[in-house]
Amino acid sequence: MVALDGPSGTGKTTVARTLAGRLSAGYLDTGAMYRLVTLAVLRSGTDPGDAEAVGHLAHDAEFAIGTDPERPEVRLAGQDVAAEIRGPEVTGAVSAVSAVPQVRELLVARQRRIIADVLAETGGIVVEGRDIGTTVAPESPLKVYLTASAEIRAARRNTQDSAAGRRTSVADARESVERRDRLDSSRAASPLRAAEDAVPVDTSELTIDQVIVALSELACRRGLLAGCPAEAEVGS
Repeated sequence: MVALDGPSGTGKTTVARTLAGRLSAGYLDTGAMYRLVTLAVLRSGTDPGDAEAVGHLAHDAEFAIGTDPERPEVRLAGQDVAAEIRGPEVTGAVSAVSAVPQVRELLVARQRRIIADVLAETGGIVVEGRDIGTTVAPESPLKVYLTASAEIRAARRNTQDSAAGRRTSVADARESVERRDRLDSSRAASPLRAAEDAVPVDTSELTIDQVIVALSELACRRGLLAGCPAEAEVGS
């Protein structure tokens, strides 16, 4: 198992999916699960700041998330909402919903079940999020914390939004990622932070392929991959 944490705009999702595909492993986007619950909250007309109501709704929400890195399905009440959960409305409310202790307790338990099922079936999984190495799977043999400068992350977010047809600017994107960082890092339940034994990887000046190579080498050094060069299996 590879636990991949970090704030938005670090290339985390692309890296996690690509790495899982190359390792023939499963893939779990835990952030999408919080976005699914957030979308359910918004659709119901519930105030994202009403912790008690959000907690109750999270228990009743019918959603499904796939673990195939090639086709990671994201469904709410049977409907494909992969694009909708990335919209500005969900992005603006997801930190508030994610901070609700009942929501985190529910989703962490579900994430652990998914991880166990995938490991039993395929033998490997790459899990991305903000609290994987610290809370969801602290026993993971390889924990990585991706970082990047605020400028780079804002530019990447703006590019993603533009490609999805969402009108924005780099300044707006930077304000959004920095606001999310503040909220996620300061919440009481499972705040965004690197695990003590996580390996930091700054992606600011790296291509996706370079990040994948770095993580693959780390996996070899931890003895997680078969067929690694002998010299790669030494060290940490």
